[in-house]
Amino acid sequence: MSGAGAGAAGAAGNARVPRGLASGGLRRIIRDRPLIPLIVLLTLLVVMLEVANPGIVNGNWLATTLRSAIPLAILAACQTLAMLTGGIDLSVGAVASSAAFIMATQSASQGPAVAIIIALIAATAAGIANGIGIGVFKVHPLIMTLGMSLVVLGLTSVYQLAMVQSGTRIPEAILWLGSGISFGFVPNSILVFVPVALMIVVGLRRTGFGRLLFAVGDNPIAARLAGARVWQVHVALYILSAVLAAVAGLLLAGLNNTATVSLVEQQVLPSVAAAVIGGTSIMGGRGGYSGTIVGALILTVVTTLLTVLEMPEAVRQILFGVIIVAVAAAYTRVSGET
Repeated sequence: MSGAGAGAAGAAGNARVPRGLASGGLRRIIRDRPLIPLIVLLTLLVVMLEVANPGIVNGNWLATTLRSAIPLAILAACQTLAMLTGGIDLSVGAVASSAAFIMATQSASQGPAVAIIIALIAATAAGIANGIGIGVFKVHPLIMTLGMSLVVLGLTSVYQLAMVQSGTRIPEAILWLGSGISFGFVPNSILVFVPVALMIVVGLRRTGFGRLLFAVGDNPIAARLAGARVWQVHVALYILSAVLAAVAGLLLAGLNNTATVSLVEQQVLPSVAAAVIGGTSIMGGRGGYSGTIVGALILTVVTTLLTVLEMPEAVRQILFGVIIVAVAAAYTRVSGET
C-alpha cells in the first residue's frame, strides 16, 4: 500500500512539473521575447474585427490602419526613449500640435520648406527646455514635461491670436505624406516612418547614446560614476523627443488636412499606452522600439474595433487607461519573477 501510495505521489508530482515548466516558459517568452505575444494579440484582434464586420479586412483597411498608426508610433517613440531613462514626455501633444500649427500658418508666406524648418526649431526649443529642466535642475520628468505642455499650449494660443489674419494652409507635400496611399495599400507616410524606425531600433542597440539611455534608466548613479554625463543624455533625449513629436504633428496635419493648437492632445495617452504595451518599463532600463510599433498597431486596431461596435469616445479613453495599468502591472510581475 505504501509503495502504491508513493508511486501515485510520484506520478502526481510528475504531472505538476509540465505545468510549472509551461508557466515558467510563458513568463520567459513575455519577458525576453515580448514581440511574440504582441503579434499573437494583434492577430486575434484582427480576427475579431473581421468577425464583427465581415469583409472589412482588406488592402484598403491595411493601408488606412498603417496610415493612422504611423503618427501614433512616432509619438510612442518619444515615450519609449523617455521611459528607458525612467522618465516620460507628456509635452509631446502640445509640441506636436504647435509644430503643425506653426507650419500651417507660415507656409503661405514663407513657403513649405521654411515653414517646416521654423516648426522644427520651435519644437527643438521646447525639447531643450525639457532637457535642461530634467537634466540640470533635476525636475521630475512628469512634472517638467507636464508644465512644458502648458507653457507650449499657452504660447501657441498667443501665437494663434497674433496670426489670426493669416489663416492656415497645409502644404501639398505634407498632405501627400500624411494622407496619401500608393499602390493601393502602402501609405506614403511610410517614407518617413521607416528611416525613423530604423534610426531608433539600430540606435538603441548599436550606438553609445542608445546604451547610455539604458544605463541611465537602469542605475543613474552608477552611470554617473562610470563617467556618463547624465544631464547631457537628458538634454539630447528630450530634444530628439521634441523633434519626433513635431514630425508626428506634421503627419497628423497632413492626415487630417487641418492644424489646430490642440490637434494632437488626444494622442498623448495612446502614445504612453503603446510604449507600455510594447514592453518598455516605466521604471527605466528595459524595453525597445519594435514592441512599441506593434503596440501602436494594436491600439489602432482596437480603436477601429470599438468604432465598428459603435462604442463612444469615453469608452476608448477608459480602455486605454485600463490597458496601461494592467499591462504595466503584468510586465512588472513577469520581470520580477526569477
